[in-house]
Amino acid sequence: MSKKVVTLGEIMLRLSTPDFKRFVTSDTFDVTYGGGEANVAAALCNYGLNGTFVSKVPANPIGQAAINHLRRFGVDTQFVARGGKRLGIYFLETGASMRASQVVYDRADASIAEVEASEFDFDKIFEGADWFHTTGITPALSDKAAALTLAALKAAKAKGITTSIDLNYRKKLWSKEKAQQVMSELCKYVDVCIGNEEDADTTLGFKAAGTDVTKGELNLDGYKDVFAQMKAKFGFKYIASTLRESHSASDNGWSALVYDGTEFYHTKEYNVRIVDRVGSGDSFASGFIFGLVTGMKMADAAEFGVAASAIKHTIPGDLNHATLNEVQELVKGDGSGRVQR
Repeated sequence: MSKKVVTLGEIMLRLSTPDFKRFVTSDTFDVTYGGGEANVAAALCNYGLNGTFVSKVPANPIGQAAINHLRRFGVDTQFVARGGKRLGIYFLETGASMRASQVVYDRADASIAEVEASEFDFDKIFEGADWFHTTGITPALSDKAAALTLAALKAAKAKGITTSIDLNYRKKLWSKEKAQQVMSELCKYVDVCIGNEEDADTTLGFKAAGTDVTKGELNLDGYKDVFAQMKAKFGFKYIASTLRESHSASDNGWSALVYDGTEFYHTKEYNVRIVDRVGSGDSFASGFIFGLVTGMKMADAAEFGVAASAIKHTIPGDLNHATLNEVQELVKGDGSGRVQR
């Protein structure tokens, strides 16, 4: 039977400028939908698993359009609640070369921020589930959303379901102090912790020594020390961090580190030419989860995840539409980009 992975979080309307235009010069926006946990659910469906997304959207045509977008790619949306004021929006201006991308949020009073945990039947939601995933974005939206995230994690753990969280710090949503207070409590119920070097510092207070991503400096020994501290404090079964070396807004080095308390593994590094980097962390998380939930060894799951996310950088939109075969071929070493006939 197909593995069932439940994700919980916000889905938003994404309005992005076409053709690398600036906000101030664009007369139109490209429309799509996405959000960290929704992106993970969609990618897992693409790999053949049962991705189930839990959220709350407004009971209007825009909320329905977001749900329809996920259903289009096989996501189970039966547990999405309807109600509240509005769907959150984010505006994206895609950068190039030395000009960085910009994101502007318009998500205050979104339906998910006013959610109540009592709106969801977690016994039914987690029936037959193998894995539960969420991110640090959802609890950053409001105290109610944080309470919902905690309730979901506790319910999953009580049922013996493997849990994961992508730390995903967003400074436009909350302070480091509030993030560390909330996330430290959530991580008591997490088996697999995913993030990057900045997230570990801002959300949990662990910093990798000798690392400066803006200068392309990565000290792997510093990460190993941080991972060991994180495991000692929270007892995570696996810890994973993506590694982005930002040579420019167009060209990045991309790899990942994973740790299980014994093995510290660094994946192959990909040099990626970026089409759209939004959702790249989610695509790593979904690939890593896919590997682990289907029985891969940690290192193999990490290689699958980083290959999947390398491909995601070449795909416009939030969702990763890489196929299982494409990821497997890249893991084997075929990154030639030759036309497939």
